[in-house]
Amino acid sequence: MAKRRPSGDGMVRKRDDGRWEGRIVVGHKKNGDSIFRYIYADTQKELTAKLHQNIDAYRGVELTEQSKMSLSEWLDKWLDERMAGTIRNHTLEGYRRDINNHVKPYLGQKQLTRITPADLNDLYTFLLEQGRITKGQNCTPGLAPVTVHGIHTILHHALKTATKEGLIPSNPASKVVPPKITNRPKGILNNEQLDTLMAAIAKDELWHDFFYTELTTGLRRGELCGLKWEDFDSKAGTLKICRTVRTETGGKLTAGDTKTYAGKRTILLPHSTIQLLKKRKETALTEWIFPDLLKPERPTHPAGAYRKLKKILMEAGLPSIRFHDLRHTFATHALAGGVDAKTLSSILGHTKASFTLDTYAHVTGDMQKRAAQVVGDFIQDIL
Repeated sequence: MAKRRPSGDGMVRKRDDGRWEGRIVVGHKKNGDSIFRYIYADTQKELTAKLHQNIDAYRGVELTEQSKMSLSEWLDKWLDERMAGTIRNHTLEGYRRDINNHVKPYLGQKQLTRITPADLNDLYTFLLEQGRITKGQNCTPGLAPVTVHGIHTILHHALKTATKEGLIPSNPASKVVPPKITNRPKGILNNEQLDTLMAAIAKDELWHDFFYTELTTGLRRGELCGLKWEDFDSKAGTLKICRTVRTETGGKLTAGDTKTYAGKRTILLPHSTIQLLKKRKETALTEWIFPDLLKPERPTHPAGAYRKLKKILMEAGLPSIRFHDLRHTFATHALAGGVDAKTLSSILGHTKASFTLDTYAHVTGDMQKRAAQVVGDFIQDIL
């Protein structure tokens, strides 16, 4: 029986065409046969240098026959057999859409073990410059940096799994710097603007309760749309957040789990919001706290709520902020009003209080300045 050749073992020969060829063992098949990686060069010196690089790269690596699959094949396998059931279907379909639209057409047919950091850099450059599939009249041809950054995150995860399973020697995505994300400034309403918005929604009987609840709880849009009367405890004055409404592929509206495990939470409501919901419940005709106005058996559609907000803002002469900025407005005013970050984090459904502090650093900075002033005044009085 032939001796099993260890990974990293190699050989060199000069080809008939004058070029030099080298190969190293990078793994083994099920029957014990070696799996080789072939390297070519014009001179023996150049080949020797390449061989040393590859030997170092594959040192301690034991690839399998599956390593010959293409990137496209691996990504499908990763989605269907590794990720399915571990993340929400909505998130899984988002991964699949980005892979099918932006990765497979460019790198999908390349062998998994042949994917390099340069390949990924070229992909990201292409996507930033001309990766947009649907090109509108006012749209740039490239994808936004945040979108390309998200694609990098998906690939990094998939290739990290391939590394752990012995399909590739190392993760090429770990050697790539993804596009820098420039965070869009939060559209936070000041006290005067908030008063204007409250006055505007007070004139709209159909939507007043919806937006008042949002401004006094800071719920995510899908969470607000997904509230049911079973979630409201009028005696305890609490609201249980346990589902979110979203649009699936094809336009279907579904109710599913919240964004994170911390998203499932029970919050105490302000007295005014408790009274508002109590009164609203007296005339409720459906399980949803905020049902669709035309089809009350369904929840309010998040897109419809967004369009209504834009209309209210325009008519009130207010900045055209996003719906999520109502959540930022709530959080900012809560912190400025003295609510501590830990408590606010639990209300918002953040996984960590540190994320809340980082997100609203502008507020905590002002709070520190006020605290410094208070301490300074206190010390001055003593002196």
